[in-house]
Amino acid sequence: MQKINSQKLCEILSSDSKVVSIEIERISTDSRNTDEKSLFIALKGEKFDAHDFVKDVYQKGCRLMVVNRLIEGVPPQNQIVVDDTLKAYGKIGAYNRSLFKGVVVGLTGSSGKTTTREEIAFLLSKFDKTYSTSGNHNNFVGVPQSLCDLDMSAKYAVLEMGMSAKGEISALTNMIKPDIAIVTNVYPMHIEFFENFEEIAHAKAEIFEGLKQGGTAIINEDTNFADILIKAAEKRAGKIITFGKNHHTDAKFETQDNGEHHLYNAWCALSVVEALGLDVKKAASFIKDFGALEGRGKKHSLLLNNGYYTLIDESYSGQPEAMILAIKSLSESNIKGRKIAVLGKMAELGETSKQRHKDVGKCLANSNIDIVIGVCPETKDMLSELPKSTEQYYFENKDGLTEFLLEKLLQNGDNVLIKGAHYSSKLYQVASELIKKGELKK
Repeated sequence: MQKINSQKLCEILSSDSKVVSIEIERISTDSRNTDEKSLFIALKGEKFDAHDFVKDVYQKGCRLMVVNRLIEGVPPQNQIVVDDTLKAYGKIGAYNRSLFKGVVVGLTGSSGKTTTREEIAFLLSKFDKTYSTSGNHNNFVGVPQSLCDLDMSAKYAVLEMGMSAKGEISALTNMIKPDIAIVTNVYPMHIEFFENFEEIAHAKAEIFEGLKQGGTAIINEDTNFADILIKAAEKRAGKIITFGKNHHTDAKFETQDNGEHHLYNAWCALSVVEALGLDVKKAASFIKDFGALEGRGKKHSLLLNNGYYTLIDESYSGQPEAMILAIKSLSESNIKGRKIAVLGKMAELGETSKQRHKDVGKCLANSNIDIVIGVCPETKDMLSELPKSTEQYYFENKDGLTEFLLEKLLQNGDNVLIKGAHYSSKLYQVASELIKKGELKK
């Protein structure tokens, strides 16, 4: 981030604290990673309160902290007191973003937004220096961190926003102030926190509230409630670009993997290139070089005692539409060997959970998947839709699943898809174990 004086920080945070004059070069919320040039922000989470570490941070050399109460054992002049340290973090991030001279692309969506973000950044990097959100830093902690970490020498910055409730995207987009705002898709993700499906579309449309007046909105015209998104964008956008099956760039390109979602990701990324007036054909020529991310479709060739198998790691999340897309992609692929789907529960679906699991089961029943493994009680509804002729297995949880796959089920040439709700099914741990064991053998 840009260097900032402690007095300026008090001004940004609307704090009347009288603090020492010091220049800050970096922001930290990790008490293990501070020094005399750091500003430590004491965040409070569900399981921890960083105020408990403020004294230790001071004793290790940090000279300025943002707190919501004065901490004993630390001089008051070394503490900026605010009402809410998380909101303070957002204000600092927003201030740093205001100093950025490049173009900011902000995006949200129900599924695949991280992969789309990385594909956009990948293509823009072919034209000039590009900064992108790291990992999954798309919430009230991650977005301020991304803004504070902005590479001020970059020409482009691509930032992701996530949400699980109304008003969250609104707050995040007003920190980011995108020049280009994107909604990749609208699915009933987190629907248990909303009155109905349409409310999710309105929550996603909040991204346009922070769009710079006259900026560009990019919208998937084929997604649910696209009309709501377009209407919201019209309030601030000077230009609206839509993409989909009937309207997209004519530039020819190849993707590394089959599947309709890969086309939508590419169309979205190329729409950004178009919006910036860059060479779309040049960008399209690089799409074949963009590969799937860890946990989001990356393929691993792993060794078995009797040969090799391919792991398709989709274990980062499990959302109904994304689950169906992954199943169809595997089913329709022209690969040799058995096709095996290891599927965990889908979370945050509320009263629709039973039906959504059944919907996935119907998709499986109409596919050419050879073997299905359901993990967690909710997947019993999924398995119930399969014909008896489909080889299927059920696990109450992930325990013992890795051993079952490696010691009893997998054969040379198999193709294994793993997908499920990240924290609920924990299938990402199974994927990690398989990768570790398969790579160690090499």
